[in-house]
Order: sequence, then C-alpha cells, then structure tokens
Amino acid sequence: MVLVVVGLVVVLGLLGTVHWYVWRRLVRDLTAPGGAARRIGTGLAVLLPLLSVGALVSGRAGAPFVLEQALAWPGFLWLALLLYVTLALLATEPLRPLLRRLLARRAGTPAEVPTEVPAGAPAAELPVTVPASGTEPAPVPEAPAEPAGAPEPAGMSRRLFVNRVVSGSAAALAVGTVGYGTYGVLRGPRVKRVTVPLAKLPRAAHGYRIAVVSDIHLGPILGRAHTQRIVDTINATQPDLVAVVGDLVDGSVADLGPAAEPLAGLRSRDGAFFVTGNHEYFSGADAWVDHVRELGLRPLRNARVEIGAGFDLAGVDDVAGEREGQGPDFGKALGDRDRARTAVLLAHQPIVIDDAVRHGVDLQLSGHTHGGQLWPGNLVAELANPTVAGLERYGDTQLYVSRGAGAWGPPVRVGAPSDITVVELASRQA
Repeated sequence: MVLVVVGLVVVLGLLGTVHWYVWRRLVRDLTAPGGAARRIGTGLAVLLPLLSVGALVSGRAGAPFVLEQALAWPGFLWLALLLYVTLALLATEPLRPLLRRLLARRAGTPAEVPTEVPAGAPAAELPVTVPASGTEPAPVPEAPAEPAGAPEPAGMSRRLFVNRVVSGSAAALAVGTVGYGTYGVLRGPRVKRVTVPLAKLPRAAHGYRIAVVSDIHLGPILGRAHTQRIVDTINATQPDLVAVVGDLVDGSVADLGPAAEPLAGLRSRDGAFFVTGNHEYFSGADAWVDHVRELGLRPLRNARVEIGAGFDLAGVDDVAGEREGQGPDFGKALGDRDRARTAVLLAHQPIVIDDAVRHGVDLQLSGHTHGGQLWPGNLVAELANPTVAGLERYGDTQLYVSRGAGAWGPPVRVGAPSDITVVELASRQA
C-alpha cells in the first residue's frame, strides 16, 4: 500500500511539473500578465488535466456511458498532445538562446536586455558619468538606432519574438502529429501479410490464411462504425480462419454490445475464434465471452480444436484472469495433444511465449503491445514484452505480435500504425 501511495505521488508530481512547464512556455512566456489570453490559457492548463483524469477513471468508477463519451475525446486527446508538445518544446529549448544571439548580431545590440520599459511609461533618464575633477556629470551619448530592416517587430521584445516563433512552431508540430495519428486510427487498420514457414505443417495446409486482429478496443470513442470497418477489411481478404486475439472492448456488454454486433458478419471457411485479453477482465469477461459466442465467434478458453486442413488451433485465457481464477492453463489446452501435429496458439500477451515453447507450440499469435502506439512508447513496451511487433523465433516456436486494430486511451497512433495481419502458413513439404 505504501508503494502504491508513493507511486501515485510520484506520478502526480511528474504530471504537475510537465503541465507547469507547458503552461510556462505556451502561456506565461507568450502573454501579458492579467490579460484575457493569460487567463484563458491558465484556465485551460487547469481544466484539461482534470478532463484527462476524468477520462481515465470514469469507466472504472461506473460513470454513465454518456459521461464517459463526453470526457473521452478532450481528455484522451490532451494526453497525446501533452506528450508531443512537451517533447517538441524540450527539443527546441537550445534554439531560443541561439535565435536571440542571431537577432542581436543582426541588429547590432546586446543579446539580452535586463529590463523592459512598459509601453506608455516615461522614458528613463540617461545614465551619466562623473569626471574625477567633480564637475557636473555629462550625459552618455545615445546608442545608435537599430539599422533599418532589423528582423524584430516593432513594439515586441526580442525575447518575446523568439518565444512566439519557437513555442508556436513546437505547438504546431505537436498538433500536426496528433492530428495525423488520430486520422490513422479513425481511418481503420490496413492489411499486413506475413508468411510463416512451419516444419510440421502438412502439404494440405500450405497457403492456409489466418486473419489476425487484436486490440480493437471498442469503447467511448471507437464504436460500431470502427467494428464495421474492421469486419469489411477482414472479409475482403477472404481468409480461411479469423482469430480475434483479445482486448476487444473497454466497457460492459450493456454499453458496447451494439458496437460489437458487426462481428456477426465475419466470413471465413473455418469460422472465427476468440480469446480474452486483459481488458476483457476489466469489462466483465464472462459476459463478453457469452456475447461473442452469440455473435458467431467461438471462444477458446484454455481449449483446442482440430482444423480440417491439418493442424491444431489452441487458445488460452489472458494472464489478467488469474485474479479471477481464469488465467491461462496450457496443460488443459495443449497437454494431451499429438506433438507430431502443428500447433497454432492464440494468446493475447506475448509474455506467455516461454510456456508456449515448453508445450511444443509451433506458432503463437498475440497482440497487447499496440507496437507501442505512441512513439517513444515502443521503448517502454520493449521492457515488458519479448516482442513488440512482428515475427520472431524462440527456440522451435515462432511468435507473431500484431500492432492491433484500435487504440487504448488517446485515439492516436504515432510510429505504430494499426493493422490486421493475414498470416499465411507455409509447409516445407510443399
């Protein structure tokens, strides 16, 4: 409990520091004290983080779904904007003194002015020098006027001019990045194709195509239209089998059941299969398993089926289910099978790859990581997952990790585009 409290204090302190820094660079440094712009900017600096906290906790707190939807767009988008505007501002910090020196050199004046005379204030008296003889002090000659064509705008200090250029550019870059990343999510995932050679796969199964989709994350932002885009994209690939590898939803069946209904339109020769992800256990896993079964998907809860083409398809519950006594059971799913047959395993999280290797799995299909979703999130994801995205080999087992078809939290992806992967199995006997 003490560690949780300490961690919460650290996180809140970090968020407070980041927000203060962004407020300083985008509000305090660019606006006049007491002005309307300063008041509006300060108000937003207080309101936006509150909306973000509301978006994060409203679902778990049991808030009405309409309130979740109202908080989600501004709250989650601000988190993405905060990340990229902070990175952009930090990256441009070295430019500020350099630009001030450059402008000062072109203008022929000192780079820094210690004080600024407010507009309309009386001119200060000229500094004087006192001769050693004690005679009347003589005024110091006025400094020469700035040359015509100096880059500094009239009525604006050099520091303010540089701050507006640099901070404005950083903000524009952040907005553009988040805007493009949002468009990528709302447009829907693109199809990725991967061929996986399997030593024990029979010739009859050569070219067998599995459409792998994970991390759809239906919720207060991504709804029925998002599901329909995914179903249409999968059906267009004409797969032999569809594998929905967890994290379908962020919410209850009561709120999101209608959003999932287009899944009933999935078409493939050998059907569609489903395994739970960690977010199902935040949303009522048993209810969702029953609901996807009603929609025509076959849940594999620590179970295995023989596919007619000549391989075994197994699925295990997500490790998050262990808190409810429903975690992965590899012995139940794979323990009594014929190891001479190829085994393909559906498991939401890549971290169970060691169990898959021990049980002789030939190919594990996973999601969970989102490929990092928001760069540099991939660096964090690499610390917690053996593979963040793509195909890698672990002993005699290959692991393929999809980046997912949706987004959690901010409906934004940067450096990790969403995908639906068509995995084509290849027989070395063909």
